[in-house]
Amino acid sequence: MATIAEPQRTAPQQPTYHEITRDVVATLGRPSRTYFVLLAVVLVVLALGAFALLWQIRWGLGVAGYTPPVLWGVYITTFVFWVGIAHSGTLISAILYLFRSAWRTSVYRTAEVMTVFAVLTAGLFPLIHVGRIWYAYWLFPYPNQRQLWVNFKSPLLWDVFAVSTYLTVSTLFLIVGLVPDVAAVREKATGWRRKLYEVTSLGWRGTDQQWRHYIRAYLYLAALATPLVLSVHSVVSWDFAMSIVPGWHATIFAPYFVAGAIYSGVAMVVTLLVPLRKVFKVERYITVDHFENLSKLLLLTGLIVGYAYAVEYFIAWYSGNPFEQASFYNRAFGEYWWATWTMIICNGFLPLLLFFRKVRRSIPALFVLSLFVNLGMWFERFVIIVVSLSFEYEPYAMGHYTPTWVEWSILAGSFAWFFLWFLLFAKNFPMVSITEVKEIIPMPRKARPGT
Repeated sequence: MATIAEPQRTAPQQPTYHEITRDVVATLGRPSRTYFVLLAVVLVVLALGAFALLWQIRWGLGVAGYTPPVLWGVYITTFVFWVGIAHSGTLISAILYLFRSAWRTSVYRTAEVMTVFAVLTAGLFPLIHVGRIWYAYWLFPYPNQRQLWVNFKSPLLWDVFAVSTYLTVSTLFLIVGLVPDVAAVREKATGWRRKLYEVTSLGWRGTDQQWRHYIRAYLYLAALATPLVLSVHSVVSWDFAMSIVPGWHATIFAPYFVAGAIYSGVAMVVTLLVPLRKVFKVERYITVDHFENLSKLLLLTGLIVGYAYAVEYFIAWYSGNPFEQASFYNRAFGEYWWATWTMIICNGFLPLLLFFRKVRRSIPALFVLSLFVNLGMWFERFVIIVVSLSFEYEPYAMGHYTPTWVEWSILAGSFAWFFLWFLLFAKNFPMVSITEVKEIIPMPRKARPGT
């Protein structure tokens, strides 16, 4: 009896060098309707945040929900959140580059752009928190007639140097990596974009000497940026660990904050990549395999964060310090219990689903999970800052903090600010590295005579 042979499955064909350039250049063409819808939503939310900021400037910080002793609220929580978001960009672009991980080539540009704009967003919140933004120049260490000088022993000043250094190195790393790709796009562009690309490509012609200098500079920047992954958020954690507030004074804070920063950053990369590959039609280059690798990194850092949560409670119990014990009991069962359990569920339990391969390879599931992780990581900072400050040593010094509509609006506006710059960048510069994607594709070989 004759049988019908099953169709043979073939592996997807590798794109050619010409197809890579063509597909990436196509992402810079006329924006789609979906892009305009996203841009409109972002602008509306940004307008709401700008109105709330102007309202606060007009009426003062009294419109925020600050209640002694809680004088660090949503603004400082969001500052720490955005600094943490920036960290995975350097991890994916620099550390994985040093380890020669081939899968990073299609996703690292998104992570690098996210890093730069996340740090720029974070930098706004200390200014907003101060209230009188126009007096922010008093914070800088320079000789002046007011005889003001900063305290170099303060971890808050260490933040200024750490974050500004991180922004400088990350921006240089992004610009250097863009040069060959912008030069490739330059040849296809016309009008004002061609002039823009001629300036930003820095006279790149692809000569042998230029490639040698480029590879060496990129390697040195990657090596320089790698220690910043560990140092910057460690310095941010010392803002808290150097104090004597119950729940803050802990030596675990530095590695705990670094793991949490990478964790939230990888989640944000997933959140950005899912709509990016659909809107710009780059599914051929950002595949399910890339998402699976990112989900493994998300699972690893999630396990570290969950372990840190358990260690925090264990140390509080083992220390025998009644103030520490009372502080952590208040976190779990006090008036802010809802924030604590949101943090634990989103960051400690939901990522365990990534042990299942079907979840790791399901893009909709990863997108939803990444949103929950981002939510949980913001609440982690809220719990550390607000809940600890509201429940200190003496009952008469305790207070309850409730954020106002102004703070929530400015928080939403910060996301809109971030997404606005990300969308504008993605439509004017290649979000998939043309150069590095070509490097991992086998070179075409000429057929031998007679074959």
